[in-house]
Amino acid sequence: MNPEMNTGTKERPHSILTRKSSTQKMVLKEKVVQIYEAFFHGEDPSSSNSNFWDELFLLKVNTQFIESEIDKLNGETLLELKENLNLLFYKATQALKEESNIRKINALHTLCALVRGIFRKNHGNYGFDVINILVGFDSAESTLQSLIDSINSFLTGEFPISLKQLSLKFMLVLVTATDNISQNTMLEYVLINSVFESLVQILANRNQRPLLGQDAVLLLTLLVQYRKYEAANPYIVKLSILDDELALTGYAQIVSQLLSEFNRDYVNQSEEPSSGWFSALASMVGSMFVGEEKKMELMRANDSLLLALYEAVHLNRNFITALTHSHTPSSATTPPLSPVITNPPPLSDGSPLPSPTLDRPASPQTVPPANVIQPTNLLVTFLQYSSIVTQETKDLTRYNNAKLCLIILTCIAEDQYANSIMHDANMTFRVLLHKMPMRHRKGTTELNPPSRPLICSLLDLMVEFILSHLMKTFPMELYIRSLGIIHRVLCYQKKLRVRIQYPWKALWTGK
Repeated sequence: MNPEMNTGTKERPHSILTRKSSTQKMVLKEKVVQIYEAFFHGEDPSSSNSNFWDELFLLKVNTQFIESEIDKLNGETLLELKENLNLLFYKATQALKEESNIRKINALHTLCALVRGIFRKNHGNYGFDVINILVGFDSAESTLQSLIDSINSFLTGEFPISLKQLSLKFMLVLVTATDNISQNTMLEYVLINSVFESLVQILANRNQRPLLGQDAVLLLTLLVQYRKYEAANPYIVKLSILDDELALTGYAQIVSQLLSEFNRDYVNQSEEPSSGWFSALASMVGSMFVGEEKKMELMRANDSLLLALYEAVHLNRNFITALTHSHTPSSATTPPLSPVITNPPPLSDGSPLPSPTLDRPASPQTVPPANVIQPTNLLVTFLQYSSIVTQETKDLTRYNNAKLCLIILTCIAEDQYANSIMHDANMTFRVLLHKMPMRHRKGTTELNPPSRPLICSLLDLMVEFILSHLMKTFPMELYIRSLGIIHRVLCYQKKLRVRIQYPWKALWTGK
């Protein structure tokens, strides 16, 4: 038989250059895919080409292919490929030192794919150590030190913003590689070679903060969680003693911005159309089935943000200053505005009216909310956010969010400086507090709340929680925390003999 006719038993010569697509058609392979296949077959393509690594990191990385190939490997094969994986990780780390930004970006993408693939494979309990497979025990310390040094250099140096963003994304991939962050042994090297100062520099930089700040805050929050109750964590110590006012203010601005977005989205979702009884009925029926799910997804998106705020308030006393620092938002927000005294109109003959200060005190006239932006602060935004999150506690996720909100408010109520700011009669704010719908009332929001000291809004929030959560499955822990907040406030008032104008009857009759 002619061997050329025996196509069923012999592979075509060009088959190594093609791969099957989802429709079983043969498509041309990418050059980088051929290289990856050689690595995963145990070969070393760099042995016969001295410029191999310079050329490799100029090619666009196929991260999906790398991760899928690692998924196909069993534990024994993965151990056999250890040398190749160590070599690829090491060369990617060395490529970060190159001058070409293309090589740096492709090297970071390669590192992301290797970390995700190996850690995902480790979930199968194959009995191998991730550090040994990725880096190798012998060179782990020097390689990972070089890697973190490069990341710090990118974050603090004059590099493209895309490279800085990718560096933060890689660090987030590394930190979140395991479900339990304390089981990620690679973070021991991130503790030794700290990125804290680089993150602080980003938070203090007003130009980089809008683009990098959210990832920087999230990364810092996650690093603080690593074995926080088991061993000394330098990130906890550094965050607790941080006194850089610009960095703390930047941290607070990021949290405030994201909380404000949450509040606006909630208000937009809660608005009901008023174009007839049919649309009102359709809206009511639709909200019975999909409204809570949408709000639930919105709350889940802010879990990490709540944790970031808790860590800052709990660990750093200097953060209280940033928490209560008043500023004017860049765009108009929902809360109405403080009263503003306007000039009176002239008389019919053209002469101005006598100055009211000569006869009696002037009565301020309120300018329409759409014309002026009211100063606000992070605490105002957080109180509004808490009034939303603490409404529904039946679901475990929302229960935990409400619990964390109350813990943060407890930390604030325990702080002497925060209490002095909240009780200051000269510092008044309008706080929109949302009330959950109940059988005897609809969900309401006071559109024009009075301008009062923040302590009044805090007490209103606690009273509303006490009145609206009297249910069969009584949330005892949440009630204890809310009553504890009120107790701390009353202790402060009694100790310093502070008296505020507040309708106490609502609290005393809350049942």
